[in-house]
Amino acid sequence: MRIVVITGTGGSGKTNALRALEDAGFYAIDNLPIRLLDDLVALFGSSGGDTERLALVIDARMTMLHQDGARSIELAPEILEATRTQGHEVVLVYLDASTEILERRYSETRRRHPLSTDGTVLSGILNERSLLAPLRQACQTSLDTGEMSVHDLRRTIQHALAPKDAEDSRLSIGVMSFGFKYGVPPEADLVFDARFIQNPYFVPELRSKTGLDQDVVDYVRAQVSFTPFLEHLQSLLGFLLPEYEKEGKAYLTIAIGCTGGRHRSVVTARDLHAWLSKEGFRSDARHRDVAR
Repeated sequence: MRIVVITGTGGSGKTNALRALEDAGFYAIDNLPIRLLDDLVALFGSSGGDTERLALVIDARMTMLHQDGARSIELAPEILEATRTQGHEVVLVYLDASTEILERRYSETRRRHPLSTDGTVLSGILNERSLLAPLRQACQTSLDTGEMSVHDLRRTIQHALAPKDAEDSRLSIGVMSFGFKYGVPPEADLVFDARFIQNPYFVPELRSKTGLDQDVVDYVRAQVSFTPFLEHLQSLLGFLLPEYEKEGKAYLTIAIGCTGGRHRSVVTARDLHAWLSKEGFRSDARHRDVAR
């Protein structure tokens, strides 16, 4: 079986991620007590193999189910590894966002954090992160959902974790453009700086446009340093990506930055995404700051 386990903080999008996998053909279960995983896998195995994909949310809510819930979280990595040794593919994904964003999301929904010790959302978030530390350390993939819309999260989860067949099970790669002035994306695995390329922002007729416009694309590609930069990126990734696949990484985020995230990084990210797709990798592109 292919078993995707989603964990992380409340408000980070775990339910939406689970729904995305359910829509992709996974049997989905929310808030499963981790000690029941063996029984669940055995149940599906006895059904003749009709269910080959299982998606689970396992998080700190299990501490409220029984007194040794915290102990169950500590044992979760060991239980998941035992499931792998039975021949199942197990992928553990951790979702999170900044404390400020999580507090805002709780405020918008007017929900009380279930793990709050003093009635504040902040104490609940801090307590939750502490309880989830063993699971986070065991995760192969972490996603920061703070800047993602529901649709971004759905697309990322399905693209990375729901391959349609064996040929489509290669490492999934997200290529993101961003502006350094707004901060480096916390979910980035690899970060590259395109600020050495001449900036179209200082060309009056290009300033209001973006790397999605063809005249900006032509300007950036015409810079002497652009093609060697892209070729060096391709060469480096040509070495790194097979190594990440051997290590078992399911999803990789490559972030390309420029000053504002509207011109140079967008063009570079688009061209890199096109090359990755041509090379047979499952790749998607997102431009975090292009509309700022």
